[in-house]
Amino acid sequence: SICGYKEFFTISVPVAVAAIGGYLYYHYVCRKRCKKSRINQEIDKDNPKVFHSFDIEDIGTKKVYCRCWRSKKFPYCDGAHSKHNEETGDNVGPLIIKAKDA
Repeated sequence: SICGYKEFFTISVPVAVAAIGGYLYYHYVCRKRCKKSRINQEIDKDNPKVFHSFDIEDIGTKKVYCRCWRSKKFPYCDGAHSKHNEETGDNVGPLIIKAKDA
């Protein structure tokens, strides 16, 4: 035989350890990071698509809408983007819609 048992275990054990280590790293580090980076983490997760529609007449003089998906008043902004930006290095801010000045 070209490769004996000793050579087989010399090669296969480190390969198996590396494979298991890679899987554990992916499972416990990368997947958590990916899940954390999702924009919408909790709002209407049972719906395939979250959307809101407003008539322009109902807006009044000014409305501030959330774009970071972290607001507890969603779809309205509560300033949660500030903490999100600090934690992630992102630069997201709200959508501000206001009536044209006369």
